[in-house]
Formats: sequence, structure tokens, C-alpha cells
Amino acid sequence: MAAHAPTTGHTLETNTGLDNRKLLMWLFLASDCLFFGSFIAAYLLYRDRNVVGPYQDELYDIPFTSISSFVLLMSSLTMVLALAAIQRGNMRAMRIWLVATALLGISFLAGQAFEFTEFYDHGLSLETNLFGTTFFVLTGFHGAHVAVGVLILLSLVHASAIGKLTEKDSLAVEIGGLYWHFVDIVWIVIFTLVYLIQPG
Repeated sequence: MAAHAPTTGHTLETNTGLDNRKLLMWLFLASDCLFFGSFIAAYLLYRDRNVVGPYQDELYDIPFTSISSFVLLMSSLTMVLALAAIQRGNMRAMRIWLVATALLGISFLAGQAFEFTEFYDHGLSLETNLFGTTFFVLTGFHGAHVAVGVLILLSLVHASAIGKLTEKDSLAVEIGGLYWHFVDIVWIVIFTLVYLIQPG
């Protein structure tokens, strides 16, 4: 019978010292930056080339969108607290903070749905003008990312509740946090360029 080499344990680390899963998430986020960059560039290029209304200054409700943005940014804080909790071994606190993060994300999506409905009621759709097309594609693409993030958070809560996520699996929460923080950072860029900086 052939002798077997002793098992030293399975490792997922790459030559860079990063775990494969974390490296893949970073690569995914880097590629996603290209998508968001192209959508933002298209919006900035075409937003003031409309031949028919409605126009941005007729629709934007900056105070309302600012509140929605604040809600999403606060979710980054609760995500940090969730990661800190699992690293301390406090699974109950981790679940609470993950649920809080998911609820804040859902609140942001509800605000976005309300805004979309208001814009549509005022005559703006994908087909209305270049502003409508680029605005809905850009913000809708971001909203889809938030929705995926909420599903990731809730799946982590479920995995913890049935015992499949423990203190030693904190990397899973960290990776989920990377995705969530990316979504928040992208929204800061979108909110600044789309809502606050208007064409002259």
C-alpha cells in the first residue's frame, strides 16, 4: 500500500497572502467599477442634451434623496458593528446588526421606488429623453446591487441561525461587508454627480 503524505490542512490563501474568496470579491468589485464608471459617464454626457422635458431641476427632491442617502450610509456603520460582533464571538449581536443593515438597505430601496414612481408620474420614463434613459439605468443598476446586498446579508443571518456560520467564519461576513461598503461608496459618487452637481 502506498504511503500518503501527512495532511497539513487546506488553505485558501493565494501567493499575495489574501484568501481566494476575498481576492475574488476584490476582482469583482474592480470590474464592477468599470460598469458604474461607464454608466456615470453616459449620464454626465447625455443628461443636458434633451430636446423634451421633464428635466432634472423639475424633478429632483434633494432633501428627500439626502435622507435616503444618509440611511444607506448609516448601514455601513451597522455593517462594521456586525463584523466586530462576530470577531468577538457575539453571534447574537452580529445577527442584530446584520438585520439592521438589511433593513436600512430595504428602506433605501423603498425610497428609490418612491422616487421612481414620482418621476414616472411627472412624465419621465426610460423612453422620454436621454436624461430619463441614463438616469434610470444608472440608479436602477445601483438599486439592483443594493437588493443583492440585502439578500447576502439575510443569507448570512439565516446561516448563523441554523449554525452554519460561526465565529471562525468571520471572513464570510467580512466579504459581505466589502460588497456592502462598495455599494455605499458608489452611491456617494452617484448622489454627488447626479443630484448635487447640475449642468450649468
